[in-house]
Amino acid sequence: MKQIARVLATWFYCGYAPKAPGTAGSLAAIAIAWLIPAPPWAFAIFGLALAAPGIWAAGVTARELGRTDPGIVVVDEVAGQWITLAGAAHLNWQSFLIAFVLFRLFDIWKPPPVRQLEKLPGGLGIVADDVMAGVYGAVVLYGCTEFLGL
Repeated sequence: MKQIARVLATWFYCGYAPKAPGTAGSLAAIAIAWLIPAPPWAFAIFGLALAAPGIWAAGVTARELGRTDPGIVVVDEVAGQWITLAGAAHLNWQSFLIAFVLFRLFDIWKPPPVRQLEKLPGGLGIVADDVMAGVYGAVVLYGCTEFLGL
């Protein structure tokens, strides 16, 4: 089970990227979304559906490594990035790019309550802050894509 948790937590080893593993996880989420012919709102479902097994996998991996939020755990970035995509009026290269930038911005900046959610125990804290960053990203993405007509 630890091996399954590690594969999921690192999002099929994207978390082992030598630089910026969180960004690698977000890019993997964008790449997968690009290939899935689904409406934007479906990515909220995908992100939330990934959150529960992601919490488990992140918690197992963090305990195994003896760290509260190991850098190799990027399943949280995938869930948050997909939630951000749900805010797009339409999915096209512009909305994918804006979604990527917005999610990374909110994930790094961590405005309240994102930072507070990060302090929850175990895998819940690892994933919950990124889910909330994804919600912020979705709201701003919706405004951007509606306002810009993308």
